[in-house]
Amino acid sequence: MTPVLVFALAALIMLLTRRRNDGGRGGFAAELSAGLAAVEAAGFDPAAHGLVPSAELDPGRAGPPMRLLRRKELEALADSCLAGGWRAAEAYVAGAGADWDERWSRLDFLTRVAAERDEWLTDWEAAGTAPAAAATVRARLLVQRAWEARGSGFPAQIGPERMAAFRTRLPAAYELARQAAEADGRDPGPWVVMITAARGMRVSRRKFRALWAELVARAPHHVGGHWQAMQYWCAKWHGSDTLMLRFAVRAVREAPAGSPLPGLYLQALTELELRHGPGGLPERRRHRELLPRVAAALDEVPPGNDQVPLLRHLLAHYALLSRQPALALEQFRLIGPWCGALPWSAAPNPVRAFDRARGLAATLAAGSGNEHPGAGTAGVGERPDTDRAADGDRPGD
Repeated sequence: MTPVLVFALAALIMLLTRRRNDGGRGGFAAELSAGLAAVEAAGFDPAAHGLVPSAELDPGRAGPPMRLLRRKELEALADSCLAGGWRAAEAYVAGAGADWDERWSRLDFLTRVAAERDEWLTDWEAAGTAPAAAATVRARLLVQRAWEARGSGFPAQIGPERMAAFRTRLPAAYELARQAAEADGRDPGPWVVMITAARGMRVSRRKFRALWAELVARAPHHVGGHWQAMQYWCAKWHGSDTLMLRFAVRAVREAPAGSPLPGLYLQALTELELRHGPGGLPERRRHRELLPRVAAALDEVPPGNDQVPLLRHLLAHYALLSRQPALALEQFRLIGPWCGALPWSAAPNPVRAFDRARGLAATLAAGSGNEHPGAGTAGVGERPDTDRAADGDRPGD
């Protein structure tokens, strides 16, 4: 190890100690920049750590592109719908069977098609052959349009006229979703739409819990449903940091093998960081220990799941912030060249932010004598520009 690298490691460990003493506030950002510069001055060879070369980093994507055949199939489906072929849409939804997460994903795709042009959806509704599926797509579309009327930003940033338009449109979406639930009592999808609308309608916690009970009775580990419920329980809506974090931790502990649901914890950490900065992240050991558990869960998700790459980016970021550089480094190896995701995409230069973070992970992991997950050593990460970060107030999935 070169003298410069030794100095860089010592400087970073010292900065981490200061961060723990001041909660991550004060002059930490400036000091961190100096520490990262020291690591860069020491030199970073990605290949020496099993990482792709810096010249191959791609900020245009979060992960590998969709398989060509799959992309062509979806393009053909969208073209068929837009040409009036609602039967293809119905067959597409039916093909998911009782895999409720997959069904939700397919309904989401059809909602995006309907947002472009919805005459085919009107015909599908009129046919009455799959009333629950068609009504769920329509209800989701209404919720999406309500959020578009509201615009992005935290509630205090939304003007009264836009907020009024938002809240005026949500009851119709809620009622249509309720009708969809009556048409098919097995499908949790309409209940996901209802809890999404309920957040904007400011329903009481008691009523929300009743809606949630109906959803989990049909699909206890529904990923989209958990995301929407977590938004309800966050501080910017109707809960608190404590309630949101408790909800996310429970999801990690109860998630079945092969589900990306444990990634909800990473999204909860994102909410905390956006509100409070890195100093607002939980420091207790039990929270730090959840990150390796999330990593193990993501490793079990079947290949091709489009949520996993997004979650690995967040996991790498929070592993660094929680002083687990070996865990972060392993995520960077799995991510490969793709860096078009949060938190890097919130930085002015996503490629540089991503490259510096993985260089920091590699340097600190090597300094600990173990570049594999489980090696405990000090580590810090780069705070994203929260003004450029993705808006957490949109309905999402």
